[in-house]
Amino acid sequence: MSIIAMAVYSTEENKKDKCLEKTLASLHKTVDWKKHKIMLSINGYTQTTKDIIYMWGNIIHSVYWNETNLGTAEAVNKCWASRTENEHCIKIDDDIVIHYEGWVEELEAVVAIDPKIGQAALKRKDLRQCPQEESEWFKSELVMLPHKAGERWMVVERTRDIMGSCVLHSADLINKVGGLRQFGLYGFEDSLCSIRSRCAGFYNVFLPHIEIDHIDEGGTEYQKWKEKEASLVWQKFLDLAKAYEAGKEDLYHQLNK
Repeated sequence: MSIIAMAVYSTEENKKDKCLEKTLASLHKTVDWKKHKIMLSINGYTQTTKDIIYMWGNIIHSVYWNETNLGTAEAVNKCWASRTENEHCIKIDDDIVIHYEGWVEELEAVVAIDPKIGQAALKRKDLRQCPQEESEWFKSELVMLPHKAGERWMVVERTRDIMGSCVLHSADLINKVGGLRQFGLYGFEDSLCSIRSRCAGFYNVFLPHIEIDHIDEGGTEYQKWKEKEASLVWQKFLDLAKAYEAGKEDLYHQLNK
């Protein structure tokens, strides 16, 4: 079983409720809710947000109504804190539509085949990572996982950095590095976790054959706010990344229960 955690930030200004509704509708169709559970951590909401959550209440395990905007990382950590030692945790954004039934089982399967995979992610169509990419940061590698006769062949895309739109963090990884970490309210928690995963001895992969859509159209004041927030902590991100890679910063970030 996996915990699926979603940080929700919907306001009258950013009009993200329509994305949330489509995301939950796609999860309803593609996830086996007898095996897995979804938890929502609400950083901002409207009356429509409440109505949407009520409408999909049959698939939602629990909802945390945060008094203030905790930021993505700590909102997700609030859900992950209830995990058991052997549970994988999935971070999914509130603006992703998935078109593939059984995607959770596929993510679980790759970390079962190779426990050195720390993060297994679904891949957005706008990402640069590919084997032909010249940049070291974006160059990836197709890897065939270990195989036993009679089992399905599994090929994944090994990559340095994972975009966190929908990512399974293995139980082994979380036991070793804890929860997500970021500065402020937005930005770089996914890149930091990718670095921590690699520094802890794991590697990160995409499953590019599973089709997903990022449905937030962007170009809004909310998008400008996110870009500004990220720019404010860019240097802090670079400094912390170097500290992790140099072994000067503890990889573990506490999950508070």
